[in-house]
Amino acid sequence: MFLGAIADDFTGATDLAGLLARSGARVSLRIGVPEGPPADTAPYEVIALKIRTIPAVDAVAQSEAALAWLQAAGAKQFFWKYCSTFDSTPEGNIGPVAEALMVRLGAKQTIYCPAFPENGRSIFMGNLFVGQQPLAESPMKDHPLTPMRDSNLMRLLAPQVTGDVGLVDRLCVARGVDAVRAELARLADQGIVHVVVDAVADADLEVIAKACQSFKLLTGGSALAMPLPALHSQGGDTVLDTWQAPKGEALVLSGSCSDMTQRQVAAYAKLASSYRLDPLALMRDGVQPVLDWLAGQSGAPLIYATATPQDVRAAQSKLGRDRAGALVENALAKIAVFARDQGVRRIVVAGGESSGAVTQALGVTRLDIGPEIAPGVPWCACDSDGKRMALALKSGNFGAEAFFATALQKLDGM
Repeated sequence: MFLGAIADDFTGATDLAGLLARSGARVSLRIGVPEGPPADTAPYEVIALKIRTIPAVDAVAQSEAALAWLQAAGAKQFFWKYCSTFDSTPEGNIGPVAEALMVRLGAKQTIYCPAFPENGRSIFMGNLFVGQQPLAESPMKDHPLTPMRDSNLMRLLAPQVTGDVGLVDRLCVARGVDAVRAELARLADQGIVHVVVDAVADADLEVIAKACQSFKLLTGGSALAMPLPALHSQGGDTVLDTWQAPKGEALVLSGSCSDMTQRQVAAYAKLASSYRLDPLALMRDGVQPVLDWLAGQSGAPLIYATATPQDVRAAQSKLGRDRAGALVENALAKIAVFARDQGVRRIVVAGGESSGAVTQALGVTRLDIGPEIAPGVPWCACDSDGKRMALALKSGNFGAEAFFATALQKLDGM
């Protein structure tokens, strides 16, 4: 086993697994920490946790359990994967988990690089950009759980860690692998153990991956891991053309409130029947009215809680942030199980928290990575209550406006 990865949410895990699978290497995605000793492991193992917004102490405990399993499986290098928009609060959980993993691995230094140039995420002079907008000026500033009000990754990371934070800037990265290695060594001599690294293009990520090839722990967005299979000389280990798409009806579920998902919901609602989940209605009436509606639908309907930041704040003001989110997640989970039992075998889910709720409700423990729909979003096959299903788990900001329709079309004829 070459790489063991831990992801802080489910869409991030599929994003990472999909990019690793581009190399042709065999990639296994586990939902939660596997029970029992490692068995039937792949060269690249990804463990999907749901720890982005839980208390830091719980996030650390779960990540340490995942690390222990990956170590027992024989991983040689480890990767802590978080969102390419650095979704976090001043307390964590990116920094606390990274420090805990460093202690367990005896790592003296690690890097932080959430850049994903293919999806418009770049880092320059320590500042994260979403397209041409600084993070704090992008729609992420209104994220309902992790509003990002600062674009500087060093300032965001510093309150989350106990060690000093430094930067390897784009000018250094542009000088190549040896320059990055030298700068990391210089920072280490100064006692700087947490290092943000600039990247504005895929070529930068290749330089960074090569420069940090000997690191026990890397942290960042999924794109940073993309060069690793070639560095491990394991590309082409297993081809993916044997992946089979389960047959059956389809359903689109959306809990994300990102700007892109709002546009995706609006586009797909023109093509299919749709039902909007209202947290206040769920509190009053429960999920049964939604299930009754779904039972009468055909084709590939859409059920969504996607809303504007103003609507989200209005619901949160009446129910509380955590209660409003839990109502939606619980509803989506029950809907997914009901749909499976009614014969639905293909489900697209938008949103990391929503994807976690759905996969847990379906009892999914492992995903086989299939064809990529959009950068960082593959179709996956899994078993749920003895039934073979296809899941596409999409991070809120990923994909084009036509993503939902494109995802379902991808399986046509497979």
